[in-house]
Amino acid sequence: MHMLFRTLFHVLFLSRRRPSLEHYEVARTRFITLPTDLDVNRHMNNGVYFSIMDVARFDMLVRNGVFGIMRAKEWYPVVVSETITFRKSLELWQRFTIESRLVGYDDKAVYLEQRFVRPGADGQPEIYAQGFIRARFLRKAGGTVPVPELIEAFGAPPVEDRVPEWIERWGADVALPATRAAAPSVWA
Repeated sequence: MHMLFRTLFHVLFLSRRRPSLEHYEVARTRFITLPTDLDVNRHMNNGVYFSIMDVARFDMLVRNGVFGIMRAKEWYPVVVSETITFRKSLELWQRFTIESRLVGYDDKAVYLEQRFVRPGADGQPEIYAQGFIRARFLRKAGGTVPVPELIEAFGAPPVEDRVPEWIERWGADVALPATRAAAPSVWA
């Protein structure tokens, strides 16, 4: 429940007070590790990272104008796949920033990269964890929004922002069958 409040706080209050972004700019969203984020090891729980990444993505969508376009067109984003790699733990009351950026598109989905960063010993941002998200946009009336329609609404990514081949492979390798296709749970 606390994530719902955290999301609403960011989207309704904080995001609107931050500078606007271009669609393909890196969004930086600040957080602090709260007691409700911790696990029994007294560091941020691995599942909480994904939830906080959601909050940061909504902050990005509000600030880059995509949220307004989505609402006008009655679209909404859903995560299809996500992966994260951990490097260092986030401890209670530590401040950190999530850097979020749209990496690009394939024929079915949108890819985003998100990094949890804190100042390093040299003062430069140091990556504590890095996640990749594969998402789609759905219509409230039903169906998936095709990628060409997304690009028309949001603009084409810069030429240098090509989805790395390994991310496209990852997206294909972890994909499950379509929702209307059979997907029996049979262990090999």
